[in-house]
Amino acid sequence: MPDLADGVARFQRDVFPAKADLFARLATHHTPHTLFIGCSDARVVPELITQGEPGELFVVRTAGNLVPAYTPGANGVTASIEYAVAVLGVSDIVVCGHSACGAMTALAEGHDLSGAPVVADWLRHADAALARTAGMAAGPQKTAALVRQNVYAQLANLATHPSVARAFAEGGVTLHGWVFDIAGGRIERLDAAGAGAALVS
Repeated sequence: MPDLADGVARFQRDVFPAKADLFARLATHHTPHTLFIGCSDARVVPELITQGEPGELFVVRTAGNLVPAYTPGANGVTASIEYAVAVLGVSDIVVCGHSACGAMTALAEGHDLSGAPVVADWLRHADAALARTAGMAAGPQKTAALVRQNVYAQLANLATHPSVARAFAEGGVTLHGWVFDIAGGRIERLDAAGAGAALVS
């Protein structure tokens, strides 16, 4: 915790003054251009990867960058997607997976998640991706393949959300699949043809 307090002090002393005009504008304007759906993994920081300024990205982070398919009712992920698309009017949505993802590694290697039943239930949102890699032997190649297939599966899930489907039909939003390589700092942009979702481009 002291490190966080030190970081806040450095922000207030060194960073904020240089961006005071930006923050003054952001105090009354919230117009991000992109909804970025990434993993909760602490090593994957959307604003750092994209070098975006505050106010540019509307970020949703979940374990395994999972996006549940749309169902009626209150849901934090669904509400965030709907707000970004229908209220804020983002023009792009990125679903970003990453190398060495703990969630995908657990699925690829068949880890025992009986001690984390909520996590196990959450990871069922990756069932479609897991099915696409079922014939592969466990190991780094399967994990890497699952990371990519999971991005495709989550883009397909995203396309079931009415706000996204409506915006896409009106030409107001474009979907993108990325995979971030932690060790190399590279972004792989996935070919939409592999997504199996009509909305992906």
